[in-house]
Amino acid sequence: MIREIALIDVREGSENDFAARNAEAQAILTGTPGCLSAQMFRGVESPTRFVGMVEWESRDAHLQNFRGTDRYSRYVALLGEFLAAPPVVEHFVLYDEKPEL
Repeated sequence: MIREIALIDVREGSENDFAARNAEAQAILTGTPGCLSAQMFRGVESPTRFVGMVEWESRDAHLQNFRGTDRYSRYVALLGEFLAAPPVVEHFVLYDEKPEL
């Protein structure tokens, strides 16, 4: 299993709109083959910062089943207008796990 972590900064004043729109975006994401779960967290000290955590069967499941499809385009269309900057996205495994590419 691979965990995708996305650091997302939204424009000040759009936090609630981003959070509301995220529910629809999450449905697109979690309906993707290979997506095991998805959560979005909002910063307490930095309320314009969100962290998305998605568990994927593999890195390829994320890149081929989501990023390379119209699902990703629809996801970005829902949330992109609220972004202050492009998200920082990386893949992680538990420190003692072998990455499943």
